[in-house]
Order: sequence, then C-alpha cells, then structure tokens
Amino acid sequence: MAASDELEYLKSLVAQLNAKIAALEVKTKEAIAPKTPAQQLRTILIGPPGAGKGTQAPRIRDEFCVCHLATGDMLREQVTQKTKLGVEAKKIMDAGGLVSDDIMVGMIKDQLENNKACKNGFVLDGFPRTVPQAEKLDGMLKSRKEKLDSVVQLVIEDQLLISRITGRLIHPSSGRTYHREFHPPKKPGVDDVTGEPLIQRSDDNVEALRKRLTVFHSQTGPVVDFYKQKGLWHPIDAAQSPPVVWDNLRKVFASKP
Repeated sequence: MAASDELEYLKSLVAQLNAKIAALEVKTKEAIAPKTPAQQLRTILIGPPGAGKGTQAPRIRDEFCVCHLATGDMLREQVTQKTKLGVEAKKIMDAGGLVSDDIMVGMIKDQLENNKACKNGFVLDGFPRTVPQAEKLDGMLKSRKEKLDSVVQLVIEDQLLISRITGRLIHPSSGRTYHREFHPPKKPGVDDVTGEPLIQRSDDNVEALRKRLTVFHSQTGPVVDFYKQKGLWHPIDAAQSPPVVWDNLRKVFASKP
C-alpha cells in the first residue's frame, strides 16, 4: 500500500472513530441528563407543623422535577429582594397586619411565570390555609389554563407531633432539620454539613405548639372539605416512617389522570 493510500485509510478510520465517539457522548449525556417527566404535577401538601412536609416536599421536587413553593420562604425572599410585592407585603406586616390573599397568590403566580424550575409543575406548601385562598388559587390557575392534580394531607395525632417537634433542631441558613431523639446530628448541637450551631425555634415549645395546632385544625378543616368535594383530597398516615410516607405519596402521584 502506497504511503498516500495508507494516510487516506488512517484518516477515514480517525473520522469513523470521531463519529462513534460523538454518538457515544450524546448517548451518555442523555443517560445522565436530569429526569424531565412527560407528565406535569401540580399538588398541594397539607399538614400540621412537624408532620413531615419539610422532609417530603424536597423529595417531590427532586423526583418529579417541579418547584417547591413554601409560601413562608417566598414571602421572606420577596421582602428581602424588595420586589414590588415584597415592599407591599412588608408595609402590611410592619403595621401588624396579615398579608392579603391577593398578594400571596400574586407571589405564587410570579414564581410560576418566572421560575424555570416550575415548568413541570409545583408542590405548594403552607398555602392555601382558608377557603377564600383556595378559591383565589383556583382562579389564578384557571387563568393560566392549569388545574391542581391532587391535594395530599399528612395526617398525624397531635400528641405524636408534640413529641416530634419539641426535640426538633434546625440549621437556620439551609433549613436542614434534625431531632434530638429520632434524627440526631452526628455531633450534638451542630450541623453535619457546615459544623455551624443548630437552633430550636422559639415556637417549638409545647404551649406554643398546642396553639399552632389549634389554629391549624380550625383553618384546615374547611380547606380539606373544599378539596374533598372536588375529588382531589388524599389522606396519608404521617405517623409512619418517612420512606413509607414517601411510597404512599408516589402512589398518589402515579395514579393521577
């Protein structure tokens, strides 16, 4: 074989190898690309403080590629960023008032329109707390030609919640939670990841908690009835271990139409 023929042969071999490498790279990228479900998921997680919303909502977010909208966090973020809604909300809170339903629904709408993580849907946590809020949320979703798929209630007895919550420890900057008895940090009193000190929320004492539970039950009853009538309500026993609760949540989402 002449030198020039050999050179051409080797060049064609390299070209074939490069094409094969490129095809394999595409395949590999597809295999490790984040999951993007074909179906969208729009759900609400209802549950008293300590029922496990903080454990399950991030899992729903990660597994179903949706955004986690915790209204308390959203409100703080908007106030910190001094957005139009945030400035309005701060004025009301500084005056000792409650932020209006319209502002809260406006914040959710803002996230759905501008947060790319919401393109596949959302898990809403901490809202709605009243029937008028639920109606306003429905109206806003309808204007976007969207609707809820499910409303999941984490059901648990108050006494069990009290024992869960009074031992709860929180890492303020990340929101990571621990429990003195059920899920202690590796080193007492400090966060496993950063080594920073953990705190106990001031409203995580028994008396304050009983008051919060009383308010929760009085508010939530009518909201649950509202969604029951729409056929969206799914109760889940939150006294079970978090992996069992998660399996039951997945079944609810898998069975959606």
